[in-house]
Amino acid sequence: MDDFTERRLLGVFAHPDDETFLCGGTLARYASEGGRVSLICGTRGEVGEISDPNLAGHGNLGEVREEELRAACRVLGVQDVIVLGYRDSGMDGTADNNHPDAFSRADMGEIVGHVVEVVRRVRPQVLLTFDPNGGYGHPDHVAAHTAAVEAFSAASDPSRYPEHLIRGLRPHRPDRLYYAVFPRSAARAIQATMREIGAHSDFLEIDPESMGVPDEEITTVLDVGVYADRKEEAARCHKTQVQGNDPFDWLPEAVRGDLLAREHFVRVAPPFNGSAGSMELDLFRGESG
Repeated sequence: MDDFTERRLLGVFAHPDDETFLCGGTLARYASEGGRVSLICGTRGEVGEISDPNLAGHGNLGEVREEELRAACRVLGVQDVIVLGYRDSGMDGTADNNHPDAFSRADMGEIVGHVVEVVRRVRPQVLLTFDPNGGYGHPDHVAAHTAAVEAFSAASDPSRYPEHLIRGLRPHRPDRLYYAVFPRSAARAIQATMREIGAHSDFLEIDPESMGVPDEEITTVLDVGVYADRKEEAARCHKTQVQGNDPFDWLPEAVRGDLLAREHFVRVAPPFNGSAGSMELDLFRGESG
């Protein structure tokens, strides 16, 4: 095991803005506390929405969104941003799923190799990614999850991707693997509010029982309330994907306050064995409350 002098966290996600809306407060917290926070983003989000045609068109949306990602990461304090450059696959069941360069169609061994290389270089104690359903079934989220979970083990195996060792990258296994998640109760409330305000989104077509994770599966809740302003500022960097100056103003007030003040995780490895009703309060230490 490495003798670390600093906390190191690596997030593996799929699109620009995943990092902010899912766990931006957590990234800001550990960066502010002196940790090294790194991020892998699988795509540039070429198939995302365009809130204002003056910001981007379909021909340059990926380029614009990558710049939005890097701006948001500067706000959050993320030091390393690695964009793999696969193509956004679009929502599940859409024609973009079949594009030959789509992230969800890419060779998984190749994707895992990219993640393993970053793990061996950054040497994080904590690896963070989506849950197995990618939050709501997005094929790129699922691909990012699969790659991160396999890389968690593969990075410590010298027989996997030995070309890295030739370049001086030593095997490494992070201490912990977490899924960054939304409580299912919050996902239901968000979808209900979108319907109430007449929002138009593919998100509304998703079965609410397939979104997020059941509340009782959550093992870890981080208090990130002091970083809420930074999370909101980072979210505003993703201008092509949000309307107005407050990217969270459409949420129910109770849900909005909770999602800005607290972020939720499931600890996968090592398994969480806390007593019933207990929660971890930190991704690097086993404290609970």
